[in-house]
Amino acid sequence: MTTLTRGAAATDLPAAGTWAIDPGHAEVAFIGRHFMLTKVRGRFTHVSGVVDLADDPAASTVEVTIGMASVNSGNDARDDHLRSAELFDVEAWPTATYRSTRVAWTGGDEAEVEGDLTIRGITRPVPLKVRFVGAAVDPWGGQRAVFSATGRVNREDFGITWNMALETGGILVSREVDIEIEVETVRSA
Repeated sequence: MTTLTRGAAATDLPAAGTWAIDPGHAEVAFIGRHFMLTKVRGRFTHVSGVVDLADDPAASTVEVTIGMASVNSGNDARDDHLRSAELFDVEAWPTATYRSTRVAWTGGDEAEVEGDLTIRGITRPVPLKVRFVGAAVDPWGGQRAVFSATGRVNREDFGITWNMALETGGILVSREVDIEIEVETVRSA
């Protein structure tokens, strides 16, 4: 019998070990506002990394790499602009990274993860609220654990400052951007 979870702090958590992100089942999404009104959603489809779950859950770590050129917002012209030097500058900065600095399980299936996000060579602390969704064995015997996370960043903190003032006041693109993350991981050790 395969043990996928363990009791810890009054909850079931994935078993200790290294859990690699399955790039085919991972997404880092962002939501900003256009004209300060409409939600515009996008996502990065090239996501890789590992979640190392320690015997002591608080000693766990997360490392993620995001291929910035994989941005997809459903509009080719907007995606080309996002990749340009005015915004993500993927030619100079092809990847973004996130490395945890602290993990605190807050009870149940939730954790607060503090970490350093690096975009365009600029690193800033970004806290994430993480939820362990569940674990399963896939049809090929692989052990899988699924996590969801949310956070918020100010894009200008990372040098992504392009914008336009609106005639009626305000700006074209919001500074605050919400982040939504869904990752399926496979236990490798």
